[in-house]
Amino acid sequence: MATSDLKYSREATGSYLTKVTELIWGGIAKNRDRFESIKDEPLRGSILILGLALLSCVADGALRRHIGLSHRRGLIDGGGAEVTVFDVTQHGAKADDHTDNAEAFIQTWRAACDSGVPAKLVIPVGTFLTGPVVFQGPCKSTEPIVFEVQGNVKATSDLSEYSSGQWILFEIIDGLTLNGGGAFDGQGGAVWKYNDCHQNKQCQPLPSSIKLSKVKNCDIHEISSFDSKYFHMHVTDCSNIWVHDVNFTAPANSPNTDGIHISNSDSVNVTSSQIGTGDDCISIGQGSTNILVSQVFCGPGHGISVGSLGKYNNEEDVSGILVTNCTLLNTTNGLRIKTYAASQPSQALNITFKDITMDSVKNPIIIDQKYGSRESEPSRVKISNVHYQNIKGTSTSDVAVSFLCSSLVPCEAVELVDIDLAYIGLKNMTLSGSCLNAKVTSGGTQNPACS
Repeated sequence: MATSDLKYSREATGSYLTKVTELIWGGIAKNRDRFESIKDEPLRGSILILGLALLSCVADGALRRHIGLSHRRGLIDGGGAEVTVFDVTQHGAKADDHTDNAEAFIQTWRAACDSGVPAKLVIPVGTFLTGPVVFQGPCKSTEPIVFEVQGNVKATSDLSEYSSGQWILFEIIDGLTLNGGGAFDGQGGAVWKYNDCHQNKQCQPLPSSIKLSKVKNCDIHEISSFDSKYFHMHVTDCSNIWVHDVNFTAPANSPNTDGIHISNSDSVNVTSSQIGTGDDCISIGQGSTNILVSQVFCGPGHGISVGSLGKYNNEEDVSGILVTNCTLLNTTNGLRIKTYAASQPSQALNITFKDITMDSVKNPIIIDQKYGSRESEPSRVKISNVHYQNIKGTSTSDVAVSFLCSSLVPCEAVELVDIDLAYIGLKNMTLSGSCLNAKVTSGGTQNPACS
């Protein structure tokens, strides 16, 4: 706050308090006879104390309004601490579906993040248009900052405004809660036609809707994202992230609209959510460790994938992946591991897919180590210790289990236990499995068996 603004705030506050003081003492003066007739000294003292208490409350509220410290107080967080609320409309945001609110959002964030008190930023009910915006930490409070979206945050559709790869960026924050029951509208339908990545390897990706970068200890729940221009959510260089009870949607033919893409992150948990997109519901990229995906309903989309891996040099290994208790409906793939041919060496290991239901899924179980490439040189991504357990449902393709592993570094320690899939395709075909360059062990039901 500028010195002139602070001076004005003090002067205005002082003037306001003077008037309040005059009213309190004026009230006593008008009733002086009654006041002095009170013989009970403790009672007279109590009246004076009540007046001073009122003055103190007014002073606190007036001062906070003038210096902009808070907009509402009195909320209590889960730990019992009082939370200060920072409402974007009090920093100039307008829910008129026309005004670009990026500056107002940033001002509100800075006020909340720099306040040093337990803080909650609120985007209230209404439609708030905004271009790209960065919510950057670190924040000064030791308590997690809450970002509560009650309304609809709508992206601008002019791609020239997006100089980086995301629309909403949260970065360098330790302790963040994103919730509120509201939605992020990426306006992807207006720009998907400009996505040529399917034919141009040097394409410029469209901006993702929400990106977390260098964020720790984050809880995201009860939000929606629809029609993202690119990924709905990208989690990178993060740790201890919980995403649950979210709903991410885009049409089945929308390009590269992955629900959640994870890379270079540890301890990311995605649970109890519905994701239906034009690409992977969840994609687990390079450098991802200790990832849990549980109770996710996926469809439409390209399934739940580890990869793609091996596209870039010096990629870090992927390990400790558990996908369990999920349902996939009308997806083009089910449980997939995908790596590029002619890649640099890396590993994908210790991966478990367990208790999965497939409903009309094409390619229910697939390892593809020639993904996205016609290169004859094999992949150098080593896949090992992969477990498929209790995978049931229906397949629209006659090859329900397909392992196309690298001839240079074959897949090792791949386990198939209790696989029970039925063919419901249009052709009169027998369900089969194909396992190339893979060392597979099996147990329990094998329908289809790997050959």
